[in-house]
Amino acid sequence: MAESGVDILLIEDNSNDVELITRVFRKHNLANTMVVLKNGVEALEFLSGQGGHIDRIAPTPKVILLDLKLPKVDGIEVLRRIKSDERTRNIPVVILTSSTEQRDLKAAYELGANSYVTKPIKFAEFSKVVAELGMYWLILNKSPYR
Repeated sequence: MAESGVDILLIEDNSNDVELITRVFRKHNLANTMVVLKNGVEALEFLSGQGGHIDRIAPTPKVILLDLKLPKVDGIEVLRRIKSDERTRNIPVVILTSSTEQRDLKAAYELGANSYVTKPIKFAEFSKVVAELGMYWLILNKSPYR
């Protein structure tokens, strides 16, 4: 199925986090279109129009929310490939992860992440963080893609 346009590409394997993020964006009317991918291979195929996404039309989401701890290909490698491909390097990538490791933070910024946000443990705090991310990246930030 071809995508007509994507506001958010969420790359997250935790179904509870996916559900929370989806609910928050819906509640605040922040994303008309969100695509959720559960591992790094799916994400790279989506962005390059390969595999199950070969007929995808819209090449560029407004923002990518990327977890680091992903199956198949981890988030750091996904970020590396996004930022090294001229077709995708200018898409804002927000790392949204439970990792508080300094090496992950440093690696993400060295590879070109636009933001690094640690997922709060408490539900209310996580909801607030997600709403603020959506507000900034989808409303306040100006994207050259739409």
